[in-house]
Amino acid sequence: MDDIDPLEQSLHAARALVLADLVARKVAMAEVVSMVEDAVAHRRWWVEQWPEGRAYVAGLVAQDVQDALLERYGRWPLCPVCSSGDPHALDVEPEMGPDPHWVCGKQGVVVAPVGGLT
Repeated sequence: MDDIDPLEQSLHAARALVLADLVARKVAMAEVVSMVEDAVAHRRWWVEQWPEGRAYVAGLVAQDVQDALLERYGRWPLCPVCSSGDPHALDVEPEMGPDPHWVCGKQGVVVAPVGGLT
């Protein structure tokens, strides 16, 4: 069996992590899964141009899907930390780096790694 291309491996991992978060928050409808596929396709081109960016793909795909959801449906994922005030979405941190996490920007609290929402 041939080894999986590292570029493809990073893209498949990013897809799986973001889908896990969408499923955990019960928003993995067909249209939303299509948004994930669009984000992965876009990032495939990006990482082909800059292979060293493979470690950043999961966070970038999460941000791309978050942006697409905001345009069509609203904020996602909503912050579970803040119980008062206007609902707000979690942020991906670092914005462009390895080991991305969902963070409450208002409280500065790490909620979960990307792929680890419950």
